[in-house]
Amino acid sequence: MMSQARKRSLFAADDDEPMPAPKVHARGDEAHRHVAALVLARGGSKGITLKNIKKLAGLPLLGWVLRAAVDCNMFHSVWVSTDHDEIEKVARAFGAQVHRRSAEVSRDTTSSLETIQEFVRLHSEVDVICNIQATSPCLHPYHLQGALEMITLQGFDSVFSVVRRHHFRWQEVKEGKNKVTKPLNLDPANRPRRQDWDGELCENGSFYLTTRDLVLNKNILQGGVTGYYEMKPEFSVDIDVDIDWPVAEQRVLRYGYHGKVVRLMFCNISGCLTDGRVLMSGSGEDMVAINTKDTVGIQMLQSEEVEVVLVTSSVDLLNSALVDKLAKRAGCEVTKVGEEPMKDLKLVLERKKLKWNQVAFMGNDKVDVNCLNLAGLSAVPSDAPIAATDAAKYTCRNVGGSGAVREFGEYILLQREKAKMKQDRIDTSSK
Repeated sequence: MMSQARKRSLFAADDDEPMPAPKVHARGDEAHRHVAALVLARGGSKGITLKNIKKLAGLPLLGWVLRAAVDCNMFHSVWVSTDHDEIEKVARAFGAQVHRRSAEVSRDTTSSLETIQEFVRLHSEVDVICNIQATSPCLHPYHLQGALEMITLQGFDSVFSVVRRHHFRWQEVKEGKNKVTKPLNLDPANRPRRQDWDGELCENGSFYLTTRDLVLNKNILQGGVTGYYEMKPEFSVDIDVDIDWPVAEQRVLRYGYHGKVVRLMFCNISGCLTDGRVLMSGSGEDMVAINTKDTVGIQMLQSEEVEVVLVTSSVDLLNSALVDKLAKRAGCEVTKVGEEPMKDLKLVLERKKLKWNQVAFMGNDKVDVNCLNLAGLSAVPSDAPIAATDAAKYTCRNVGGSGAVREFGEYILLQREKAKMKQDRIDTSSK
């Protein structure tokens, strides 16, 4: 007889100890189907104004699920459906394409299904849709990978995420009717202990995988050969009202997906490592001040094998001799960039054989926006202009030249540690 754990693996994956489900050959045209991730992010949230881009633990709420979707590496395209310009900016910053939904599917009464149907009709290339809920910030790439394999390898038509709950339910008593309640899922005379009861599977709303046919021809998200993907309670976070925010923030810091491991950090000298001022002595020599907190922060990164490259541009007022002294003091390589830093830094990444999602970038002005968008982790000091702040994935509490580099360095190391702990758990469970 198949064990209970093995039975469950046909329909679920344990989040900390993933157990591979039995694989079957994909159906004939499976490899050619276009699989798209779609996040619905309307601007007119009634509970929390612009909830989808409100900062949660330093990142816009929408960014947490987009990071997981992009790093999943199993979607042919990742989309955000929105009616709002600011949400569009955040979506693009995290690597998503944007579908500007019509007014007809942007009303308070519009259902998710209607919005998804509009997207599918206008994107004929899409065969399989994964609707990801923007308010589920503890979603990880491997959750999506496990569910996608059920569609692409096991022949399911629809798969949705669930969480196991141990709640005893009773019938509601409505005013003016019978005032006697009755149990719905237990026998009070034989009330089970928690450890003796499997509980019940409840939708947690994190994602719904379905086919084009079910959405357009059957008007449903769940149908055909239907399966579920079980997520543990700590990953099943949903934010509806403001009171949920502090709880979600603590949960996402501990259980959220913090991106791929950073191997290199680009840091602007002017405005980040320094406060942007150039002082002149009586003899005419240029002088700048560097906070020892920041140099210690750089050393912390280097000790953890994160390379730090200082960035200076042609518009900086620092002379080359002073830049060399700064580089020597910090123990870093320096690279000079032109009017579009991204083009020059791309060459550095090619030389070092790295991708943008393995890079952290710290900038402080409008010219840095493209790099702030592309980098896996990005930050600005608290005194950066709005254009840079909007593009950054993290905004420091400190200003440039006063500990901002140290603060971002600690943030990078925190994300690395979380990623390492998660990988260690997965590696241990697979032995």
